[in-house]
Amino acid sequence: MAKATRSDNWGFPRWSSYGAKGTAAARIRLCDREGCNEAGDRPAPKAPNRPDRWYFCEPHAAEYNKNWNYFAGLSAEEAVRQAAEAEDGPAYRASAHYQWAGPGDGTRSRDEMRALDVLDLPPDADGAAVKAAYRRMAKENHPDVNADDKEAATRFQQIQASYDVLRKADERRAAVASATI
Repeated sequence: MAKATRSDNWGFPRWSSYGAKGTAAARIRLCDREGCNEAGDRPAPKAPNRPDRWYFCEPHAAEYNKNWNYFAGLSAEEAVRQAAEAEDGPAYRASAHYQWAGPGDGTRSRDEMRALDVLDLPPDADGAAVKAAYRRMAKENHPDVNADDKEAATRFQQIQASYDVLRKADERRAAVASATI
């Protein structure tokens, strides 16, 4: 004689879900803070201009952002200008997220704009123009050409750093574009 097994579907509450076959638990991302077991549903950037995000619970997100200052590192004049721009055109600023705006008006970071200024390029310069300007200016300011000129050496370092910033930004944009395709 076969042994009878009892069902868990008796009485109230029902022990199995209505109509569902599986009993797997719902997957919830936990807070990225060490030792926290709360749900991590608030994204925070790991680094500027990077797509990587931390996911924190509400208290840890507040702690992470408590010392964040958008105007840090800006001169007084730039801070006033940024505050006025943020006040006057929130819809225009939001459009940069959807890439409705062209280069030079929100699609490049502040570091990229400074790098373009060092290379004497317009805000809408493409990769080929950046490379050509870098090569031209590097030849003019290279320490081997200007042996005893400290200003040329400093300028050469600025040119190299600017080119690196723009090259890495183009690589990030290409990676994001290829990931979305």
